Amino acid sequence: MKAIWKGYLQASLIMKITIALILGIIVGFIFGPEASILAPFGDLLIRLLKFLIVPLILFTLIVGINQTKISNLGRMGGKVFLYYVITSALAIIVGLIVASIFRPGSGMSLDGVSEFELPDNPGFISVLLNIVPENIITAFSELNLLGIIFTALAFGIAISSLRSSKAYGELGEHVYKLVNGLNEATLAIMRVILQYVPIGIFAIIAETVGNQGADTLKSLGNMVLVLYIALLVQIVVYILMLVIFKVRVGEFFTHARTPIITAFVSQSSSGTLPLTLNAAKNLGVSKSLYGLSLPLGATINMDGAAIRIAISAVFAANIIGDPLSFPEMLQVVLVGTLASIGTAGVPGAGIVMIATVFAQLGLPMEAVALLTAIDALVGMGATALNVTGDLVGTSIIEKTEKRTALEHGK
Repeated sequence: MKAIWKGYLQASLIMKITIALILGIIVGFIFGPEASILAPFGDLLIRLLKFLIVPLILFTLIVGINQTKISNLGRMGGKVFLYYVITSALAIIVGLIVASIFRPGSGMSLDGVSEFELPDNPGFISVLLNIVPENIITAFSELNLLGIIFTALAFGIAISSLRSSKAYGELGEHVYKLVNGLNEATLAIMRVILQYVPIGIFAIIAETVGNQGADTLKSLGNMVLVLYIALLVQIVVYILMLVIFKVRVGEFFTHARTPIITAFVSQSSSGTLPLTLNAAKNLGVSKSLYGLSLPLGATINMDGAAIRIAISAVFAANIIGDPLSFPEMLQVVLVGTLASIGTAGVPGAGIVMIATVFAQLGLPMEAVALLTAIDALVGMGATALNVTGDLVGTSIIEKTEKRTALEHGK
């Protein structure tokens, strides 16, 4: 038993995850819904990852702020937000183009499909207000990522100010060392949790495949296939962006594949955040950048969900026999981009976004009810792309920051 355990620890993480994925699919198909008995093991992985979210964001961002100038932080923040808006709009355009070519939903009907009630959309203003939490405890307990980022920024800047002052310089250094120590302790816990990731992934994928089965794939397979084609096209776009900014593609995916696969299985960008932060660290990205860009991206940057919006809109329009016109497609790009930010942090945000866009375009809500049947299947790919987009943006911005530093050095 000791030899088996030692061999497991020494095996590469990606090999263990790959084996876990294959075994999970096999078990899911063999046992069907009975594979749900493994659910507690998957739930434990999600709990362990969520357990680390607050300390990782808080300590990483505070330490990162104290390793850079405040002016640099503002410049990086502007680049991050601009990148997220542009790529969200680009993802919707990719989705519309692919869906227009393959025309998902053609020949289908809404007969016998129940109506779908539009869920509440908090709106853009609510998301902006949510950046400043009513109190710190609530931000942490409710996993309000925007609120946690705001708290980390406030305390990080305050500690940086203390360190640079004559009166409180020594005190500021002591506080910074304490936070830095807590950050290292969090990373040590992270290294232990990484060993459990393959087990949790095996359980989650077995349960998902067992519950979804082949019937769902057969009934809405065309929609699922078109979505995954669009996701692959967007990944090609990411690769081109990495090449343009001279980021090593092979090295990028070597470090990014663990959070990407985990996001695919767990369907949670925020839940995968500890692994995404760890990947950015291994890629050599500065803490001040990834401590800000990745938690923010997990909240507002949803390229996968944006593609899902576009394809779902074309799907619904084709079902009712009224394909989208060019002006309507432009409206999908505009409303979809805003919706991807306006539904930040909402449980089941993908469905909320789709319902919001459908309401704006007058598309049938019954189609949303139809899409919920494949929510898990499309959510897996969309979430994996969300995490990929966050890491691509972070890596690209890191390159531009290094160029800026070299120019200033000259």
